Amino acid sequence: MEILQELVVFFSNYGYIAVFLVLVACGFGVPIPEDITLVSGGVICGIASGTINVHVMVMISLLGVLIGDGAMFMLGRLLGPKVKKLPLLKHVFTEKIYNRMQDKCHRYGNRILFVARFLPGLRAPIFITAGISRKVSLLKFLTMDGSAALISVPIWVYAGYYFAHDLDDLVEWIHHSEVFVAIVVAALAVVWLVYYAVAKKNVRRTK
Repeated sequence: MEILQELVVFFSNYGYIAVFLVLVACGFGVPIPEDITLVSGGVICGIASGTINVHVMVMISLLGVLIGDGAMFMLGRLLGPKVKKLPLLKHVFTEKIYNRMQDKCHRYGNRILFVARFLPGLRAPIFITAGISRKVSLLKFLTMDGSAALISVPIWVYAGYYFAHDLDDLVEWIHHSEVFVAIVVAALAVVWLVYYAVAKKNVRRTK
């Protein structure tokens, strides 16, 4: 995986600050895989053991992720639908994508903010749409997104740290984990739909 090797070299030269800035950029929709960025941050901790602390890397990564996500949310909140005209976002947040995200936010409510963290490519559009809706406070957004980040970020960083000296196994693990995450998200969606249907049915019975 070429992007992994390139990020490892770049992060090895510039350390924590490089990881932080790239993660913030990922939040803005820059086409760099956030998961690979987190893994690369873990790899340099394993390679430079004793120089770059993996636990500090997890904290810095969490901060970068939340700032990037929060910036997307606030752009939507402050600019409203006009955010679609921003040069940086007009190709990743089109009218068609906005309409799709509105439908998802309407159907799943605030829970979509938690699930979005596990859906590469949909994070930024969902976060922007949530901001535009003005139905979610910044605190609520950070609580939902932060809860998901507390699960996903350490997993990716520590995986990179653990496999730092065997990148082939790391790449294979990444591919398997992406499939696993997709299955888990799909399972959670099914559970939620069943729960919602049962709850709605019970409400009707009590009326």
